[in-house]
Amino acid sequence: MGNRLSKIYTRTGDDGTTGLGDGSRVPKDSVRVEAYGTVDELNSTIGMVLASDGVDDAVREALTQIQHELFDLGGELCVPGMVTIQDADIARLESVLDGFNEPLPPLKEFILPGGGMAASCCHLARTVCRRAERAVIRLRREEPEVRAQTQRYLNRLSDLLFVLCRVLARAGGHGEVLWQHERRPRPKAG
Repeated sequence: MGNRLSKIYTRTGDDGTTGLGDGSRVPKDSVRVEAYGTVDELNSTIGMVLASDGVDDAVREALTQIQHELFDLGGELCVPGMVTIQDADIARLESVLDGFNEPLPPLKEFILPGGGMAASCCHLARTVCRRAERAVIRLRREEPEVRAQTQRYLNRLSDLLFVLCRVLARAGGHGEVLWQHERRPRPKAG
């Protein structure tokens, strides 16, 4: 790694621009900055899951690996032309997802965010992951050289986070909060 920051503020962003990893400057509200910024936010929400009580070693190991990969993915988005996320990373996510999902009972209803602090934080991470995926889709529409692997990784990760929400809710003893779609009478049309 190159020079480490010894001074945190540089004042170079005071004009509303920021530097990409290749040295070019772009507006802070550019689609690219939105994409890697949302990936950073996702990484932070996964940190919240890891800081929660009751996260077992297998979940902790999976999420820690994912945090490293998300940092790489953010770097790939920050440095045009950089390649970090590979098809093997996506395949590994699928394998981890299958492993956590296999013992769970089939889901017959939608579940609401909840089920204890760890599960709730994981639901937040899942929704931020979907937003990151949408940001990458927008970026790929504007800059087609952005690789499809970043989008596919985030898509698969959101599925894994959903399964981990279920795992964490059950492990924490809170259980899943099922959506009660028949909880109140619906107004009649007309």
